[in-house]
Amino acid sequence: MTTPLIVIGAGGFGREALDVVVAINRATVEPFFELVGVVDSNLSESNRGRLDARGVRYLGTEDEWFNSRRSAQFVVGVGDPSVRSRIVERWTSAGYDAATLVHPSVGIGEQSTIGQGSIICAGAQISTNVSIAEHVHLNPNSTVGHDSIIEDFASINPGAIISGDVRVGLCSLVGAGAVVLQGLEVGPFATVGAAACVVRDVPSRVTVKGVPAR
Repeated sequence: MTTPLIVIGAGGFGREALDVVVAINRATVEPFFELVGVVDSNLSESNRGRLDARGVRYLGTEDEWFNSRRSAQFVVGVGDPSVRSRIVERWTSAGYDAATLVHPSVGIGEQSTIGQGSIICAGAQISTNVSIAEHVHLNPNSTVGHDSIIEDFASINPGAIISGDVRVGLCSLVGAGAVVLQGLEVGPFATVGAAACVVRDVPSRVTVKGVPAR
């Protein structure tokens, strides 16, 4: 049975989420998801054109979707963790269930779990005994090492490397190409800048950058 699905957000990551949906459907005998379209409350003209170019229906704002009283599962393709958290709270409070998207090319080790609403993009690698919580984004070619924990709403950006036994906290973001060394913790709502190398714990709500990250 095909599951109706909407993607919330028509920006870059939202359209990458569309790519994951397409790849999942191509990898199955019959499509797993029925892509209903995209909801975006702040759609730019350029992103509207990008949706039109790929033949994806724009469904209107969040309020317009709620007023339609239609049903579907949802995923939030918004890169900012805190914004994503607020959107998810609204949709789950309205009674909608989140889907989980995992690109067929993703490598997943034994004893690893992926929470509801998470989006795992092409080329991501999840090692053994990894816990990916809910509504996490693993961007293309990111890596999460053994025994690590990625908490709710965290974003691991393209090419970032999370070494083994690392905890990445609630609503935190690890930038593109950054490295977090083994056994460390990135606190809740923290940001690791692109290409940084984290060599010590990152406190909550702190931004670090550079090599080593400060």
